[in-house]
Amino acid sequence: VQLVESGGGLVQAGGSLRLSCVASGITFSNSASINAIGWYRQAPGKQRELVAVIVSPGSTNYADSVKGRFTISRDDAKNTVYLQMNSLKSEDTAVYYCNVLVPPVGAYWGQGTQVTVSS
Repeated sequence: VQLVESGGGLVQAGGSLRLSCVASGITFSNSASINAIGWYRQAPGKQRELVAVIVSPGSTNYADSVKGRFTISRDDAKNTVYLQMNSLKSEDTAVYYCNVLVPPVGAYWGQGTQVTVSS
């Protein structure tokens, strides 16, 4: 399984970015094997934290800090999960990672994409 993130970059506070994560070696439409698809982030000196997740069959959960600003979605035809980030704040600066949970095998991670929000 390989997850490849893209879409990160430098943006001013208040701006928007859309992250993408393309999966290979696994099929998103096969919900029987996938427990959750999500985005995590890790800021310098901090632990990795959950940002947003789609839990099979389709419910979504968000960290309180991003509710109302970020939206997670998936396109099964493209085997891709997205994270639309609006009204970005400096505290959103982090490396963002895509994650797919496939029990009982475990969790797969992408290599991460840097998001930097300038104030």
